[in-house]
Parts: sequence; structure tokens; C-alpha cells
Amino acid sequence: MSENMISVENLSKKYIISHQQEQRSSYKALRDVIANGATSFAKAFIKPGGKKMPNPTQEEFWALKDVSFDIQQGEAIGVIGRNGAGKSTLLKVLSRITEPTTGRIAIKGRVASLLEVGTGFHPELTGRENIYLNGSVLGMSKVEIKKKFDEIIAFAEVEKFLDTPVKRYSSGMYVRLAFSVAAHLEPEILIVDEVLAVGDSAFQKKCLGKMGDVATKEGRTVLFVSHSMQAINQLTKRCILLSKGNIQFDGHTGKAVQLYLAGQKDESVLPAYYQAPINKTGNHVAWVRAHTSEEEGIHCWGKPITFEFALHIEKPHESLSFSFQIVNALQQPISIFWFFSDAPFRHKRGTHIFRCEIPKLRLYMGSYTLTTWLSERRSETLLENLSEICQFEVSMHNFERVDYPWQADECTYLEDAIWETVEKN
Repeated sequence: MSENMISVENLSKKYIISHQQEQRSSYKALRDVIANGATSFAKAFIKPGGKKMPNPTQEEFWALKDVSFDIQQGEAIGVIGRNGAGKSTLLKVLSRITEPTTGRIAIKGRVASLLEVGTGFHPELTGRENIYLNGSVLGMSKVEIKKKFDEIIAFAEVEKFLDTPVKRYSSGMYVRLAFSVAAHLEPEILIVDEVLAVGDSAFQKKCLGKMGDVATKEGRTVLFVSHSMQAINQLTKRCILLSKGNIQFDGHTGKAVQLYLAGQKDESVLPAYYQAPINKTGNHVAWVRAHTSEEEGIHCWGKPITFEFALHIEKPHESLSFSFQIVNALQQPISIFWFFSDAPFRHKRGTHIFRCEIPKLRLYMGSYTLTTWLSERRSETLLENLSEICQFEVSMHNFERVDYPWQADECTYLEDAIWETVEKN
């Protein structure tokens, strides 16, 4: 059984937030000076055991509250949550940058932290000098650093600027060298914050691969914070979801990501559903629904998905055409689906409900919407176009790590869909 490298028990961290009192003028009157003096005088004579007078200009803020977990050797753990959830505070406490207010932390082994650009670097020293400096801080001997020196430089790809003061480095170069030093000087625990987002996509991929090797092949512990759910899924199997300083979930990464994405939704909008506005005239698409594999509009990668449409037709026409498209969060079209067979709504007025099932939806994890078109092909008239409707999320919940191609399957056309027609009353 693997031993615990990090044990956290009832960890809490409190900060005091100061608020400036509203003043009508930019100067202090004599009465303000006298009042402040009287308050200070009264505080000096309050008994230690007496009730503390409240300070209206200060507020207690608990960045972490009763956080407990254990991390074993060789585990790669993800930490996710909204901004202000306590992720960075947790890493700073574990890195001994700040002390906890209450609780206990037990860490076994050396810790290398990469919490912000240039962590542990001296701006006036060169890249070469900072490698030796950072290694010494981590407890490495000069012989050990020299042994890893060539690997560090090769990974960081900064050979040309090795003898240049790091204050002249770009933020990307800073991260390259800092991550390379932290990963190659063999700490037992590697802690990495969102700082990798500064690097380009190729370097991010390289870093994720290195962190994976550090955990699986070298048996070291990795704690990784990121807002990229794709990176979290790729690197970790276990994930801690923080919410308002508390642990909301600690378990399988896919489930943690699912809960995180569900919490990001606007509660006033039903997930994976669109309803045409009642006060809008000329509606053709009455409603749209995506039947995802999970609840709350979450779809698991590679599972079947069904899109259902209700189309209201007042004037049937043989050249009527309907199509829809899946669009990602960057408004980039992914796949388009359209009719090739004769559709009932071309011959009969009323409300027609039809479905399109895609056997295996293999899309990158993230948020997607639908765009629909209803048009007359002969006259090339666009009757209705809807965009950014029926939002759903693709997650990696229960995803098995196998080598699948990372793209959508070939189009499943609507002629293969199961049809159901409902006459309008």
C-alpha cells in the first residue's frame, strides 16, 4: 500500500479584509480626531477576557474552511473550482508560503512549487545561475543539479538565452525554465498552478506529458490546478472540487468535472433545451431538446446522443429544407446534419416532431450549442435561423483511457433518424 505524501486535517485559512469607511470630505475634522482617540483609549483598557469590540472597517474572510484529504505517493491530483474557491490559497499553504489559521498539514519529502511566473527566480541572475539557485533551494547538491542540467535546458528550449538575466525573459520563457527546473530536480511532490496557461499550446502539451511521467513512471506526487478541464482529465484520475473554501467533491475526475460544469450553468436556463419565445411571431422551430447521456445537460464522450426538434409548418412546400449544426464555445462549426430524404413537413401542415441520433459523439470536452436553418431551396429563401440554442456539455465522466481519434464521427444524416409526426390541433 502506498504511503501518504500529503495529509491535511481540518485546514482553515482566515484573512482580514479592510473596508474604507465612506467620508464626506477628504480631511479629518477635530471631532473625528477626538472620536478616534477615545476609541483607541477605550481599547487599551478592555480586559483580555472581555468581549471584543467589533470593527466596522474589517471583515473576516475564510478562504479555506475545514479542508481534509490525503494524497498518496505517485498520485496525480487535480484541483478545480471557480475563481475565489480557495485553490491558490490551498497551494500556498501546502507550499509553506503562508501559514494556516487552524488545522494540521503533514508533508513527506521535498516540494517544488510553480505558483506564478518566475517563482523562486532572481531577476538579476541569468538562467544558468537561477537553475543552480533554485536547485539549492529545493535541497539538491551541486553534483545533482549538474547531472540534470542538460535535460533542464533541452526541455525548456532556452539555450540561446541561458546567460541572459531572466528579467529580460518573456513570461513564456520564464514558465519554460521554471517548470523545467521544478520537474527535473526530482522533488517528491510537484505543485503546479494555472501558470502553465502562459505558455503556448505545444509547451502545455509537453508539460502535461512530463507531469504524467513524473507521476506514473517516476512515482512522484503531482498536485495540479487548472481551469482547463481537458488538461485535468488528461493528467488526473482523482480530482478535488473546491467551492467557497470547502471541498464539494473529492473523487473520480470525470464526476468532479461534471459537477463543476453543472455549477457553471445559469440556473434560469434549462440545460440542453430551447423554447421559442411566446411573443415572437413567425416561429417555425417551436422547441429543441438534446437528450444527453447524463443529467443536467452533461454528455459523456463517445456515448449516443439524440437531438429532438419540433417544427411548426403553416405552408408546406416540396423544397423546404431543415438542417442543424453543432458549434463549440469559440463559435466554430463542428458538424452539420441535414435531410436527404423526403420529409413529412414538406407535404402536411402542423407541428412535426423528429429526432436525429448520433451513435457516438466524440467531441473535445467543453460547451456546445446548436444552430438551425429552415429554408426553401428553390427560391433560396431563409425562413428561420437560430443560433446558440440548446447548450450542452461534453465531459469525460466514466471515460476509459484508450486511444480514440479526437474528432466527431462521420455525419449521421437525418434520413436515418426516427420520425414521429404530431398533428396540430
